[in-house]
Order: sequence, then structure tokens, then C-alpha cells
Amino acid sequence: MKTDWETRRDIVACARQVYEKGIVAATDGNISYRMMTDRIMITPAGKSFGNLSTDDLAYVDIDGNILTFEQKPSSELPMHLEIYRQRPDVNAVIHAHPPFATALTLTGNSLSDPILPEVVMMFGEIPTAPYATPSTQESAESIRHLIKDHDAILLDHHGAVTYGSSLDDAYLKMEKLEHTAKTILAAKTLGTPKILDGDQLNKLKELKNKSSYGKHIVESLFTAN
Repeated sequence: MKTDWETRRDIVACARQVYEKGIVAATDGNISYRMMTDRIMITPAGKSFGNLSTDDLAYVDIDGNILTFEQKPSSELPMHLEIYRQRPDVNAVIHAHPPFATALTLTGNSLSDPILPEVVMMFGEIPTAPYATPSTQESAESIRHLIKDHDAILLDHHGAVTYGSSLDDAYLKMEKLEHTAKTILAAKTLGTPKILDGDQLNKLKELKNKSSYGKHIVESLFTAN
């Protein structure tokens, strides 16, 4: 199990990576990590990922009670807690505003069609949750029915959320989601993207069942040498 300091360090490193990749801007986005079954560390409200420090992070319990009063947790805390309650296998959650993925939701497009083999292997389908007022309980309610069967969800007019067994896992899913959105948008400028057929999908399903593709990502990205 990671120490408090190691977790703080890794969350800050992850936040910087998200910021430098342009997946968030200004004070957008929030990241959390499950320390124990009922203890969550989360980024604070109103703080840019570009200059986040290890002292800025907040502690809450699984019911949303603030355990450290020096920092106010992100206003999107209810969405994070809903994911942790439903998914005991999840230890990290990232909510961000990746511009290309967000642009898809603004125009009524989605990432639900099976087009890219590697995306089918990693995610299956990436659904879009109904619009919810940001920073309210609505955000949790809008994704509630999608959490158990998906590791990445587009949020209508409000970016995306990804989650996984580690910060690395959640981050790489967010990066992959945004890269997929860029690819789909580029394809749409050239014509209509071709959807994979049933036989192609069945072969991908067989391959995924035989491999660990998308199931495990080593924790190395945000660990200091």
C-alpha cells in the first residue's frame, strides 16, 4: 500500500501530465485516489493542475465527509464517490475536459461506435452520459447506470471521466479517449468512418479474452526513479 506522501506525489505528477497534455485548462479537472476502502484523497477546488502541490490535496471518507479542513475537495466529489461505491476494483478516478472529446458531445457525436480495434479492446464501448449540471449531485446521477460496465464515459457538454486500478491506468485511459476523439474527428472530415463488422468484433473479443490487453497497466508513469 502506498504511503500518504507517495500518493500525494503521484497525484501531483498525474495532474501535471494531464495539464501539460492540454487535457485540462485553468482550474478544470479533478483527480482522486482510494487510500483505503473508505478513505479518498482528491484534488482541491479552484486550483490549477499546472501548479498543484502535495499540500493542496484533500481527504474525505466514502460518504463525502471532509477529514482534513485545510483544503476544500473538488466540487465534483459526488461523481468520484459514486464510482468508488460501485466499483471496488477502482482505485483512481480522473475527470477532465479533453477538448476533442468534449467537442464531440457538443455536436451530438459520440465514441460509442466500434471503429478502432484498439479502442474496442481497451474499452469496449465509450458511452455518453446525459447532460448534468456540473459540480452538483446530478453529475453522479447521470453516470450511475454506466459505471459498472464501462471504464471511460463522455459527459455531455462536460468532458469525460475515466477510472482504473491505478493512477497510471486512469490516466492512460483518458489519454487514449482523447486520441480516439481526435482520430474520429479527423476521419469525419474525410468522410464517414467505417464501423467494424460482426466477424471483426468477434475476433477482437476472442483476442481480448486470451490476452491482458487493457486489463493491467504497470504503475510506473508517476513514480519517481
